[in-house]
Amino acid sequence: MNARFYVTFFLPFALFFTTLNRCSAAEAEPAFSRDRPHKIIFQTDWYPQAEHGGFYQAVVKGFYRDAGLEVTLLPGGPGAGATQRVTRGEAHIGMGRSDTVMLAAVNQGLPLLMIAAITQHDYEALLVHEASPIHTFADLEGRTIIASPGQPWIPFLQKKLKITFGLTTAKGGLDAFLADPNAIQQCIYTNEPFTARQHGAHVRVLPIASAGYDVYTALFCRRDFAEHNPIATQAFVAGSLRGWRDYLDGDPTAAFAEILRLNPKLSRELLIFSRDEMIRHHVTTGDGQKGEVLGQLSASRLRDQITSLTELKILNSAVAPDRVASWDFLPPEAK
Repeated sequence: MNARFYVTFFLPFALFFTTLNRCSAAEAEPAFSRDRPHKIIFQTDWYPQAEHGGFYQAVVKGFYRDAGLEVTLLPGGPGAGATQRVTRGEAHIGMGRSDTVMLAAVNQGLPLLMIAAITQHDYEALLVHEASPIHTFADLEGRTIIASPGQPWIPFLQKKLKITFGLTTAKGGLDAFLADPNAIQQCIYTNEPFTARQHGAHVRVLPIASAGYDVYTALFCRRDFAEHNPIATQAFVAGSLRGWRDYLDGDPTAAFAEILRLNPKLSRELLIFSRDEMIRHHVTTGDGQKGEVLGQLSASRLRDQITSLTELKILNSAVAPDRVASWDFLPPEAK
């Protein structure tokens, strides 16, 4: 099964003081080229899957190499903790939700900086059975959701819609959901509906973003890494965006083959479903009619996220977007 485990966003403050710089993140940037590529360790947020396809496309088709980089992708998984690994210097760049990165940077004082967005829209959703009476978020009143406590969208929905619902802690997988026709479960809509249907369930989703809580999946690094390695940072963003364009607009075969090699529990059919859903919902490319483009980090959207998290008393204090993000490494059209 290709489901993520969901974790709370609160990190030990001690991480700030245990930064080891094992990857020499703060060293001055050396000269690099195709003959002497700059080595980058990139921490993903889960096991290899279609939602990482652009990165694997960039690796196997040589887009990072063309940019003067030698990139190693570290798979995530339960407890992998991209924010912790980047903070400790075990990886140079990581991927994670923008609210996770902001909470780590502001509440815990970790020196993290978002440098690009890999999803323009959040693919978290609520999964329900087709016959369920749940058709809008208001219908959640008095219900129970299988989810992980500590997710900011939970108090966001409750406060915005003035509704109350209970929680049952998600343990990973869909067994409880499949066994109960009235169940409601947090999911990633680009893969878990496929799994449910493979087990004979008829399902539909309510994307969390449609309720107004729409966060980015962002690339982030330590602030000092970006300051000391601006060319490599920009090259990684450029190579990644090139990989994503090629993966979504072109032939994904190269990425699919690498993902299946690394994660043989998946199927090609699931990868096709996930990629198709990402395209259909403009998850990564964004909606061009709304001025959204691949890689874009909107300062106004980040400001809205900061305001929401502050009002919910999840974020300790309101900060300017440039406290948690930089636009220096994006192509002009994405700034």
